[in-house]
Amino acid sequence: MGKKSTSYRDAGVDVEKADHFVDWIQSKVRQTYSNRVVSGVGGFASLYDMGDGRYLASGTDGVGTKLLLAGKLGVHDTIGIDLVAMCVNDVICTGARPMFFLDYLASASLDLEVSKSIIGGITNGCIQSNMALIGGETAEMPGVYSPGDYDLAGFCVGEVKKEDLLGGAKVKPGDSLIGLPSTGFHSNGYSLLRRLLRESDFFDGGFASQILTPTKIYVGVVKALQDSLGASLHGLAHITGSGLQNIPRMNEALHYRIDRIPDRSEIPRCMGEFFDRSGLGVVELCNTFNMGLGLVIATDRPDDAMKALATAGEKSWIIGGVEEGRGKDPSLALRMTT
Repeated sequence: MGKKSTSYRDAGVDVEKADHFVDWIQSKVRQTYSNRVVSGVGGFASLYDMGDGRYLASGTDGVGTKLLLAGKLGVHDTIGIDLVAMCVNDVICTGARPMFFLDYLASASLDLEVSKSIIGGITNGCIQSNMALIGGETAEMPGVYSPGDYDLAGFCVGEVKKEDLLGGAKVKPGDSLIGLPSTGFHSNGYSLLRRLLRESDFFDGGFASQILTPTKIYVGVVKALQDSLGASLHGLAHITGSGLQNIPRMNEALHYRIDRIPDRSEIPRCMGEFFDRSGLGVVELCNTFNMGLGLVIATDRPDDAMKALATAGEKSWIIGGVEEGRGKDPSLALRMTT
């Protein structure tokens, strides 16, 4: 039997429509900006000038439909780690030090045991990120949510000095791109994954529990890179929704050449099985999934970066480089050479 190709759009997620909506949001929210807004909607995190050369970096996110798998399997103690990771991994891409986090938990009615497990995971994520969980909100909304369902959102704030900002003009042609491994699918592409699960025997094979592995938090490793490389750490890209198309967000006026991605022996087994089952080509997969890469760095000292990562106990790969470009163009910004 031949493979059946199943796209993200087939699973109900229209990334192109979402991108158009973000563009529309950008055009509307600018009327709310003051001269203190350094970077708003569209980057990995927003920047607000606090004066004295200090910026606040902030980001908000959720966990997406991974929540439905957590509910189906009755595993709720790791989904909070995902929530923190999705927010904090964006904020650190500015070079910021995470300071504090707030969460929002909504459900049809409060289930104490489930809620305790979720908050326990959020606390775990904040400890991994060396930041405080300073508040949150719990909402019961019967009629909005079905019994047993819940939703999560979070908000992270960090601080960065102007001279320590990453990305933008710091990323330049000639920089190397170094990829750090993900723990799996992290928290993106789960609408497509769930569609494939319904068409497979993955629950019988034990793969469903593997794809609940929480998103890796990169705060510690980024701090090690900052300490080791200093100004030679030019940019960071958190590989989330839209997969490797997140790399050009470091500086959209440049090209990013991808020479390699991790092979099947270097990624969790469940990822390779799902990629085979999807029937999608490598470029399509790279536009949805992280392909085993959770974070990508741009630096002009790749050897020193690799040594620092090894010292920190992190595996890494040189995956490509930065080249001259002609501005933002999805067909040009990321050129796959695989």
